[in-house]
Amino acid sequence: MTDYPSFPAGGESRIVYVRDVKTADLPAELRAQTGGQERIYAIHAESGEVLALVPDRDQAFIVARRNELSPVSVH
Repeated sequence: MTDYPSFPAGGESRIVYVRDVKTADLPAELRAQTGGQERIYAIHAESGEVLALVPDRDQAFIVARRNELSPVSVH
């Protein structure tokens, strides 16, 4: 859904947080890319920075693990 910015490098924390996001809370330019979904999933660094937005929870965990990160769910 979005281009992935640089994920944390070797010396930085490898933990990322996955949470669901209401598409209604996104800026209009991002909402237009969601294909009408009501919710998507964000991958966040420990600092809170959004690293990626993906259509579903499973994909969020796959993206994190493929980038050698350790995803944790946030409610």
